[in-house]
Amino acid sequence: MIDSYAGLDDAGVATAAARAGADVVRAMYGRHLTRVDKGGGDFATAADIEAEKAILGVLHEARPDDAVLGEESGERGAAGAARRWLVDPLCGTLNYAVGNMLVAVNVALCGGAAAVADPFSGEVFFTDGENAWVRHDGADARLVPTSGTRLVDVNLDPPFPGAPGFRAVDLLARPGFVEHFRPRVVSTTLALAWVAAGKRAAYVTDGGDLSGSVHFAAGIALCRAAGCVVTGIDGAPVGQTGRGLVVAADDETHRLLMTMVENPARHGG
Repeated sequence: MIDSYAGLDDAGVATAAARAGADVVRAMYGRHLTRVDKGGGDFATAADIEAEKAILGVLHEARPDDAVLGEESGERGAAGAARRWLVDPLCGTLNYAVGNMLVAVNVALCGGAAAVADPFSGEVFFTDGENAWVRHDGADARLVPTSGTRLVDVNLDPPFPGAPGFRAVDLLARPGFVEHFRPRVVSTTLALAWVAAGKRAAYVTDGGDLSGSVHFAAGIALCRAAGCVVTGIDGAPVGQTGRGLVVAADDETHRLLMTMVENPARHGG
């Protein structure tokens, strides 16, 4: 097991870890799963927990000196480690628990490589921090963003720190939005990988600093490496000064979305 990861670079480790988690998620799909209440209406299933164990197993064998933050198990490794992985073993838990296959497995090295696996399509979207690809059926292809679909995913999950000035749900009712885009709501950060891959024109979510989030870090890394425009909903760089995310395939799409986010009265709603 140890030797199987010995020659992998960070992108290879991220990909192997995400695939290990995706294998568990796919294998446990459709079962009656125990739920673990996390408060505030949030919960994890046995699949979240087992997938995270599989991911941590890969990371421990491949990069034993690195620290890891897992959504379900918390911090592991030396507090002062120079490198830290962020793990979201099943993004879209509620979807999964009710029999919906729209989920993602996210693994990201802070400031470096990352991977997002779709357990059901078999696709793994990954980046070495500079370029981004999708692996499917053993073949790799570069990720090429495009706004051609005009599909924009809007995350409607709480919290809503931007309210009342910004409410993501309000975008869906604005004439200016539906004139230019077709809204989608999938409730998983798989949609971020889809922006990088040209399957979505953009993604919008409220929130605070999402750069270090186990849910968003891998998708942000993918989109940046693929050449997408990535900012907060306030237009600031994603990080301590940014809020939420507006990720777009190109400058024009980003500019148009920002006019609606910043000046809702001009676009109805």
